[in-house]
Amino acid sequence: MVFAAGLGTRMRPITDKLPKPLVEVSGKPLIDHMLDRFAEAGVEKAVVNVHYMADDIERHLKERTKPQIVISDERTKLLDQGGGIVKALPELGKEPFFIANTDSLWIEGAKSNLDKLAEHWDPQKMDVLLLVAATASSIGVDWPGDFHMLPDGRLVRRDEREVSAFIYAGLGILKPELFVGETRDVFRLAPIFFAAAEAGRLYGARLEGTWLHVGTPQAINDAEQAIARSAL
Repeated sequence: MVFAAGLGTRMRPITDKLPKPLVEVSGKPLIDHMLDRFAEAGVEKAVVNVHYMADDIERHLKERTKPQIVISDERTKLLDQGGGIVKALPELGKEPFFIANTDSLWIEGAKSNLDKLAEHWDPQKMDVLLLVAATASSIGVDWPGDFHMLPDGRLVRRDEREVSAFIYAGLGILKPELFVGETRDVFRLAPIFFAAAEAGRLYGARLEGTWLHVGTPQAINDAEQAIARSAL
């Protein structure tokens, strides 16, 4: 599930005329950075939700064949990430699935982080597995982290007054069972993470490489500089 329906308000004025998933970093739209990673990892189908400037995103993705693109249309009502997943569940199926934010990029380390996430997945003890990055070394981060990580990999929510070593890198694996019986049509995904943490079933896999959060116009330049340095 690739989240591409947001309004991109922090990316204004760029997003006054362009949806955030189509904003380019190093000559490639953000959504293609993510979809290319999925294609390289062998993912066969990606459900992409659309709302803001939906026609532009659909037009851009029309010719893409790997992965196969299925559009989840939220034109009439923006559902937030939780509601977006519920709407898309018939396409996502009954098995655990990846989730991905389009404003998340990363410079790979020694191995594919998508492969690493899949290898870490253990449905016996996990309901949610998140890719997490080191807060201090991530690019484009303007908040004090998201989680603490216990020695066994479980994630604990950061207290509002704390600084934490790990930050959610916009990529994860979820069980569809988390949404069975959900009656709300609009709701956030973060409370699902926090409930899993309280139950001891939220885990993290540490990103290898450098995470790039591209949420503002300045972050585009910061990400491009980091990518250029990594190629030297």
